[in-house]
Amino acid sequence: MQSPHGPLADEDLALLDKLAGKIVQRRMVMPATLFLQSVRPLNAIGSQAMVFLRPFLTPLFKQAAYDRVAAIMERREGIGALVDAIDAAEAAGASAKEAAGE
Repeated sequence: MQSPHGPLADEDLALLDKLAGKIVQRRMVMPATLFLQSVRPLNAIGSQAMVFLRPFLTPLFKQAAYDRVAAIMERREGIGALVDAIDAAEAAGASAKEAAGE
């Protein structure tokens, strides 16, 4: 199904890549992927929960980036794009470890 917003912008994809890198770095790939896949049908509700929690979480995150992620997660393709970014970051990390001989 085509999104009424069009495809995600390059800036959005870069933000998701950065978020995915942090998830991989913290070794939270499996829990994050499982959570995202389980809430995929409820993406609009989840993004509204992010808006509700914004006052509590913005001291930990930059406000503009947090708002942008909430807007991306509201879109139908947002969760899938984040899961794809996590998979790509995990694969890149695994190949980097393999190349380093770990």
